[in-house]
Amino acid sequence: MLFDLNRYSFPVFAKETRKLAVLALPILLAQVAQVGIGFTDTVMAGGAGKGDLAAVALGSGAFATVYITFIGIMTALNPLVSQLHGRGNAEDVGETGRQGLWFGLALGVAGMLLMFALIVPFQSWLDLDAGVERMMAQYLAFTALAMPAAMIHRALHAYASSLNRARPIMLVSFAAFLLNIPFNYAFVYGKFGLPALGGAGCGLATALVFWFSAAALWLYVAKEPYFRRFALTARFSKPDPAALSQMWKLGAPIGLSYFLEASLFTCIVFLVARLGGADAENNVAAQQVVISLTSIIYMIPQSVGSAATVRVGFSLGRREYARARYISGVSLVLGLALAVMTALLLVALRYPLVGMYTDDAAVTAIAAAVLLFTAVFQLSDCTQCIASYALRGYKTTKAPMIIHAVAFWGLGLLPGYVLADGFGMGIYGFWTALVLSLTAAAAALVWCLEVRSKEF
Repeated sequence: MLFDLNRYSFPVFAKETRKLAVLALPILLAQVAQVGIGFTDTVMAGGAGKGDLAAVALGSGAFATVYITFIGIMTALNPLVSQLHGRGNAEDVGETGRQGLWFGLALGVAGMLLMFALIVPFQSWLDLDAGVERMMAQYLAFTALAMPAAMIHRALHAYASSLNRARPIMLVSFAAFLLNIPFNYAFVYGKFGLPALGGAGCGLATALVFWFSAAALWLYVAKEPYFRRFALTARFSKPDPAALSQMWKLGAPIGLSYFLEASLFTCIVFLVARLGGADAENNVAAQQVVISLTSIIYMIPQSVGSAATVRVGFSLGRREYARARYISGVSLVLGLALAVMTALLLVALRYPLVGMYTDDAAVTAIAAAVLLFTAVFQLSDCTQCIASYALRGYKTTKAPMIIHAVAFWGLGLLPGYVLADGFGMGIYGFWTALVLSLTAAAAALVWCLEVRSKEF
């Protein structure tokens, strides 16, 4: 049987499910709070106008692509820290955490410079209203300033979650989410004597919130007694080229996998805009609504996957190889059960969900139709996500990268554009291809995980 799921009795299965759920739940809540920042941006921008919503859709798509790609690179810290924790090497855990902070700072500065460099090319490539393009540029400039803080926060996130302490991440994330609401209100609409920046104000709010999150999580880790034996903040370490190189080698393929998936959705937004036609702005706005909703839903398998990475890595550190393989299977079963529930909810509540973002009838009709496609691919998307995360627990990152490249771009974006433009399916052509590509990725990643977990 796959992953030897019949190896243990049902009480053991239930016990492992609970352990995954206990670790995954605070990660899920933290991620929902973080994605909730994007939700607030979309709602606030939609309230300011359709043009503001389109500008935020384009700007946040570019920012999300860079941010998510770099998060993937930072994910290298999770298996490194969790395996060291499993071996009981407290001093090495602390040193790896310090090197992770240097790694995050370097990535954050690189990400900030990249964001600034993207502004002019995007403006030149697009053919939209000048006001929309200008607002998008302002949004990108503000969010670029968030990148150093975002990557430092991500280093602390990986450190704390890999030590089975996800609760502080959840608390900081919810505080950031709550803080983002008045910031958005003030900067978008010009309240409290501030200038009304429209959609660009969402970018400024995002930057301030990320800097708050990094500082707050640092203080929590520094003051919490549980972390003291690892001595992350007790001493200073210079950047270690060997340690940073190891993180890069492990994280770069993960980052590319993240990029392939995130850029797929970003490219679809830009290609939908390029299709033109009378409904171009409606399609872009609808795409942003759907991406915002699906990003929140995606946090469910991502949190289960993050828990699987930690649990698999910890078991491997303790040389419990059969347990690691079994945990991989349990995480997939748990994810599938949750995917069925989210698919049903998407179908039943698609109009009320879209109604939270906009009251424009044309945008609502398109977004509600696209949500049916997202309901269909919940099972495959959940499966491919968790399988790839479990593989990271084994420090296997290159194979998922190749699978994602072939599936997302070879079977997703290119056929999607043919269906959208060549066959006149428009935005629905892209989403038809997405269903097929995610199904292919799920099948390939499960097979890869099955083979890899047998090698130990």
